[in-house]
Amino acid sequence: MTRPRVHETVADLREGIAAARAAGHRIALVPTMGALHEGHLSLVRAAREQAEHIIVSIFVNPAQFAPTEDFDAYPRDNEADIRMLEELSVEGVFLPSVAEMYPQGFATGMTVGGPSAGLESLTRPHFFNGMAIVVAKLLLAALPDIAMFGEKDYQQLAVVRRFVADLGIPTTIVGAPTVREADGLAMSSRNRYLDADARRTAALVPQVLRQAIARIEAGEPVATVLADGTAQLTQGGFAVDYLELCDAATLAPVGPESTSARLLVAAKLGKTRLIDNMAVTRPASGWA
Repeated sequence: MTRPRVHETVADLREGIAAARAAGHRIALVPTMGALHEGHLSLVRAAREQAEHIIVSIFVNPAQFAPTEDFDAYPRDNEADIRMLEELSVEGVFLPSVAEMYPQGFATGMTVGGPSAGLESLTRPHFFNGMAIVVAKLLLAALPDIAMFGEKDYQQLAVVRRFVADLGIPTTIVGAPTVREADGLAMSSRNRYLDADARRTAALVPQVLRQAIARIEAGEPVATVLADGTAQLTQGGFAVDYLELCDAATLAPVGPESTSARLLVAAKLGKTRLIDNMAVTRPASGWA
């Protein structure tokens, strides 16, 4: 195994990518905030199927954290992350400082719309604009052929696809399936905040999603199913931010024209906020 080349500046990153392109390699970018787990590693493996030169970025982006959120406490272990990537023969790691990404005098932002409306924006109105500017900077720094994003953050994936298309950034955005624990809980860096009791309780989230999907696909009224699911999570000890059925493409509320849908949830268990989503097939009789 060879340790990945660590790029701390955009200039050095571009130098490494230029050499890879000169060798005829396709470039894949896997953006992360570190604290890597199997979900991230699955994105790297998926990227390897489509590209010969993989860059994993590790950057905890202050622009997407509100003052009340966990920026300082967000888990960081760059050396452990790099060792995991070495085992997967990743070619490069982009590990910029905050000053590299947001240098003195930085005065530009992004305002995104479309699929950013509702859901996460209701409780984290700052998030998508902050996420969009850093992802745009990463894509423009690397100009990869493809960039991998997990479907666990489904609204984020939809927002990235929208602004990449709108801005004409020449990168194909690829969504990869959510990786789950044995009990169905979606893998997340924030799962490590859960103590043993909370970790067992957290498995209720995917259970509620699967039960709700079965009922919706059987033709039961969506409003009733969502109300029941919200009540079940609340009784389990969660503070529910949303449990919504949305059009899979636009994330607008599901309607008669929606051919497929996504059931999305966000709920807090103690101080830990969990999000998840699953695909829903349109019932033969239509959405009730």
